[in-house]
Amino acid sequence: MPEFEDRARCDAPPEEVWKLLYDPARFPDWWAGVGSVERGQAGGYTMYPQGYPDFPMAQQLRVTESGVTISCLVSDLVFEWRLAMLDGGAATSITVHVEIPEAEAHRLAAQQDVISRSLSRLAALAAAEAA
Repeated sequence: MPEFEDRARCDAPPEEVWKLLYDPARFPDWWAGVGSVERGQAGGYTMYPQGYPDFPMAQQLRVTESGVTISCLVSDLVFEWRLAMLDGGAATSITVHVEIPEAEAHRLAAQQDVISRSLSRLAALAAAEAA
């Protein structure tokens, strides 16, 4: 199973990053390629990729003590987002671990690009909202 990890520093407290990370309605604001989101029940939601409003993709969001895990119920990709306090709580380390099933292995490079851009956008947005 292909997998990778990426990380970024955010000059905002973990609470500010958390507000953006645990709320699927905010994903279009920072997650590259997410066009819109519809809330579901019990951690479920539907994501519509940017440019494909007729292509619903069911997702499951699980909140744990260490972060947020998002599982795509269509393609079985798993994104585990973790936060760690830096600089006594003034900044945050954001880490994401991505698992891609063998059937989707051809998407590895594209997912690495999407996650890299999304991390940058998440960190910038959290810092801007904290300011």
